Amino acid sequence: MIRISLRRRTLQCAALLACATLAVAAHAQPTGPIKVGLMLPTSGTFADLGKKVASGFKLYVTENGGKLAGRLVQYVELDDESDPSKANENANKLVKRDRVDVLIGTIHSGVAMTMARVARDTNTLMIVPNAGAAEITGSMCAPNVFRTSFSNWQPGYATGLLAARKHKTAVTISWKYAAGDESVRGFREGFEKGGGKVIKDLHLPFPNVEFQPLLTELATIKPEAAYVFVAGAGQVKFVKDYAAAGLKNSIPLYGAFITEGTLEAQGEAASGLQTALHYADGLKIPKNEAFITSYQKTYNAAPDVFAVQGYDAAQLFAAGLQAVKGDTRKKAEMIKAMEDAKLESPRGPLSFSKSRNPIQDMYARVATGNRNVMTDVIVKALADPSPDCKL
Repeated sequence: MIRISLRRRTLQCAALLACATLAVAAHAQPTGPIKVGLMLPTSGTFADLGKKVASGFKLYVTENGGKLAGRLVQYVELDDESDPSKANENANKLVKRDRVDVLIGTIHSGVAMTMARVARDTNTLMIVPNAGAAEITGSMCAPNVFRTSFSNWQPGYATGLLAARKHKTAVTISWKYAAGDESVRGFREGFEKGGGKVIKDLHLPFPNVEFQPLLTELATIKPEAAYVFVAGAGQVKFVKDYAAAGLKNSIPLYGAFITEGTLEAQGEAASGLQTALHYADGLKIPKNEAFITSYQKTYNAAPDVFAVQGYDAAQLFAAGLQAVKGDTRKKAEMIKAMEDAKLESPRGPLSFSKSRNPIQDMYARVATGNRNVMTDVIVKALADPSPDCKL
C-alpha cells in the first residue's frame, strides 16, 4: 500500500510539474523569427512595382538590425503574378501552410481584394502596400486589414482639384477595371468640386495598351485637359503615344501615377506633365532626406512612392509589434496600436482612419528630368470618407 501510494504521489507530482511547465511555456515570450508573407508580383506588368515595395519593406527592417521588436524577421516570398484567379490559393498557402504572422500585398487591386477576404476569414493581420481598391477599406473593411498606400479615390480626387485650377472641361482615359473606375470617380469629384466638368470617360480593357483609338477620339472632343489612369509598363507607352499624337501641347495631360517610376523610360514625352500624389521628389523633410540616403546606399537607386509605401508597411507592423513587445499572440492589442499609430513617413505625417486607410497630405508635382518635383500641397491630411465601412 505504501509503495502504491508513493507511486501515485510521484505520478501526481510529475503531472503537476508537466502542467506547470506547459503553463509557463504558454505564457513565455515568443522568441522565434517573425514570419512576413510578401505576396507581390515578381513577373508581368507590375513586377518592378512589387520589387520596389519589397525593397522598401526590407530597408526598414535592415535599418533595425534585421529585427522588429527584438525578433528576427523571416520572409516568405510568393509571386502573385497579378492574377486574381490564383490569389485565393496563394494567400491560403502563406496563411495555412507557411503560418505567416502578417500578409503584405499587393499591387493589383483584384488580387488584393481576394487576399483581404482570406485575411478577414482567417483573422490574419494584413497590410496593403499599394492596391487602392475602395472595397478593401470600404465594404470589406476589417479590424485586421490596413493600407499604407492610398485609396484610388485619394490621388484621383487630388488630381481633379489640381486640374480644376486651370481648366473647365476634361476627358478621362483609363483601364476598365476596379482601380481605373475608382480613380476616375475621384478625379471627377475633385474636378467638379473645383468648378470643372468631365465631358466623357474613355476606357480600354486591362492590360490593353492600344491607346491610339482613344487618343483619336480625345482629339476630336477637344477638352481643355485630360486625365489618365494606367499603370506599370502601360504608363510608358501611353505618355509616348500621347506626345506622338501631338496632344501634349494642345490638351494638357494630368494623372496620379502616370510618371511615377517611369520618367527615364518616358523621356522628353513626360517633361512638364503634372500629377498629384502622396509623395514627391524634393520633399524637404528630414525623414525623407534620411530615407533617400539610406535607400540609395542600400540599393544604388533612387526610391519612389512604391518604396515609401513598402517602408511604411514595415513601420506600421513594427508599431503594432512594439506595443506588445513582439508577442504576436496579442493580436487585439497589436491592431489597436496600429490603428492609433502616427508615423513619421518619408511622405510626411501618416495616420489612419477608422477604416484603416491612410490620412495623408497630397502634393502637386511636375515632371522635370527624372524627377517628379513637388510644387505645392494640394490638400492636407486627406482621408477617404469610406462610407461603406461598418467598423
